[in-house]
Amino acid sequence: MREMVPRRTMSAKLSDAERDRYMRHLMLPQVGEKGQIRLKESSILVVGTGGLGSPVLLYLASAGIGRIGIIDDDIVDISNLQRQIIHSSISIGDSKVDSASNRLKELNPEIIIETYDYRLNVDNALEIISKFDLVVDGTDNFETRYIINDACEILNKTWVFGSIHRFDGQVSVFNHRGGPNYRDLFPQAPPPELAPNCAEAGVLGVLPGLVGSIQANEALKIILDIGEPLSGKLLTIDALSMQIRSLSFIKDPKRQKITELSEEAISCAVTGNQDGEGSANFEFRYEDILPTEFKSRTSAGWKPFFLDVRTEIEERIVSLPNTSLRISIEQIPSNIELIPRDRDIVVYCKSGKRSISVVQFLEKSGLKGDNLYNLVGGIHLWSDTVDSSVIKYGSA
Repeated sequence: MREMVPRRTMSAKLSDAERDRYMRHLMLPQVGEKGQIRLKESSILVVGTGGLGSPVLLYLASAGIGRIGIIDDDIVDISNLQRQIIHSSISIGDSKVDSASNRLKELNPEIIIETYDYRLNVDNALEIISKFDLVVDGTDNFETRYIINDACEILNKTWVFGSIHRFDGQVSVFNHRGGPNYRDLFPQAPPPELAPNCAEAGVLGVLPGLVGSIQANEALKIILDIGEPLSGKLLTIDALSMQIRSLSFIKDPKRQKITELSEEAISCAVTGNQDGEGSANFEFRYEDILPTEFKSRTSAGWKPFFLDVRTEIEERIVSLPNTSLRISIEQIPSNIELIPRDRDIVVYCKSGKRSISVVQFLEKSGLKGDNLYNLVGGIHLWSDTVDSSVIKYGSA
């Protein structure tokens, strides 16, 4: 199924205690004793022991993954306990890897736990990841995700991606058997205003449990070689509506294969260009369009996808006519599949500042720049030049 890596010698059979522990697995035709031994002989690295890492680690340990690596440089804080269920109040102040390791040893003393009490970076990623069969991402920042992605592409390793934001989650499988990877889906990270972390934006405490459980499920499927992994698919979860959608994507034929892990490559991905200078050297093709021109063209029959990127509170105050959809700016990355790729797209906000960030992100994410438009001046200029009955309002 995959190239295995050197590991500590383990018995190629199950003990009586292990048979009792994994009885429900042994009863499954898709797992059985052969599959359980495969789990026992496998190794998985989990990057991060926070909201996502917690359920992932608990389920992988319970399932009998023989060797689990944990890497994290953080300590347990009381604010973590709302969602990071592997830790407890008595662990506050302890390193997260020690807290997690102690819990997993209590849960399943049959497995091996290896801890790395520091951050994954370009200097250590290749060495650490090379020791494991599979990587599961439990991080909350783009820089580390690009490091994981590039290291896994160089080492030909599969990794399971997960992300959470407020009430929304995403899961995918990258670099699986030559399949697409993270850079095919996200060539560059969105600007900071589109990607606040949990500390800035908040997160429903149970959401990491939903997403992390799916990540663990994908990891077990890959190790066991059963089912259909989420390779080439981005699963999105809306915990408020419980709508689960799947977006398909493919490898970018123009993207060059990563052959060397470097700070420069990671920086380019995060800053969104090849020179580490923000967006200055990216040749944008989107157009600015004035409200008067938009009104004239739509009156003549033009029917673009009209996207509002303001908040729900602002939407309650006023919206422009014929708005197709509202997605607040920070939710754009997790809902990009809702934006059509076969229509002209006009993005608007209150004054035109947020809409610029969104159209730039959409173009960098692969939408055709010549089909993208930013509504200059937003609602306020619309009120001044098209329809004075449209309410102008203060900051929101």
